[in-house]
Amino acid sequence: MTELAASGIPVTVTCRVLKLSRQPYYRWMADPIRPSEVVEAYRANALFDAHKDDPEFGHRLLADEARDVGEAMADRTAWRIASANGWFSAFGKPKRGKGRRPGPPVHDDLCAVIDEDGRVRHVFAADAPNELWLVDITEHKAA
Repeated sequence: MTELAASGIPVTVTCRVLKLSRQPYYRWMADPIRPSEVVEAYRANALFDAHKDDPEFGHRLLADEARDVGEAMADRTAWRIASANGWFSAFGKPKRGKGRRPGPPVHDDLCAVIDEDGRVRHVFAADAPNELWLVDITEHKAA
């Protein structure tokens, strides 16, 4: 944004287009990098080096390794930095959730027939015994 202000575009217009207020912009111009951000960058660097050496370590062991090289931090801080950067243990928990698609069917659909319009229909009739089996789940108790 400093290039825009230096090129002749007023800061007021730039801040309005970016939907920023001017006061935080000028505060950032006076002190663009805070000391806490520098400390966090050093901590992240120490955690990254430890993770690169031993990718199977979790955030607690990474924090121990960072403390050994002189970057003191709480385990919670190490967790926050590691999870924000995507540094997880190689032996992490399996991902579960509703975001996955179901896999292919485990058996052929013997009832499926494609009609003249190209739609899949189901025909529940067999030409001979033991060709088609259906299950009635009403015999099982449910809550």
